Amino acid sequence: MRARGGALLAVVVLATAILGSTGCTLTIGKTSGAPADGGVVTATASAASPSPTPPSASASGSASPSPSLAPTSSPSRGATPVPVRGPGQKLVVMTISGGFAGVHQEVTLRGDATVLTRGRGGPVVHRAGAARFRELRILLGDPALEDVPDFTMNMSAHDMFQYTLQFNGRTIMTDRSSELPALERLINALSRWLPKS
Repeated sequence: MRARGGALLAVVVLATAILGSTGCTLTIGKTSGAPADGGVVTATASAASPSPTPPSASASGSASPSPSLAPTSSPSRGATPVPVRGPGQKLVVMTISGGFAGVHQEVTLRGDATVLTRGRGGPVVHRAGAARFRELRILLGDPALEDVPDFTMNMSAHDMFQYTLQFNGRTIMTDRSSELPALERLINALSRWLPKS
């Protein structure tokens, strides 16, 4: 295991050096096809951006966007779990599209604590444990989400992943090029359910 970690570190250092010399940035992401707390560390390259927060789009055309490993703060004080009105209720639907590979994936959290994912492999239903379900409902109930604009896209960037989230009667579209911590926490939590590329 130690040798494997050392080899991974060497690859990341080499990739950083190569990408840095070509004007690209390296984003380290954590993805997991299953909702396990552990994940697989992946590296994706993206073109350098003038915005202060680098976009999560992959210049390598990766088939699956990766949530950032950058530490995020906890939900805002006063965040409470959104209520569940019934088992068929869609608490949140997140659709991811774009990128060089033409990605189209969807994650739906329902009131019965099931998570439906759709991608190239077809629909898959997962069951969120009680703790994970509560965590997602708290993220959805974060009052800081009320301040998130409905549309935050870098119109000069091409082939970036586009995230559309529908929850609490709202539709939010973003390419993650703006710093929106409450939205990032929600996207990262939902992205754990995406299938591996």
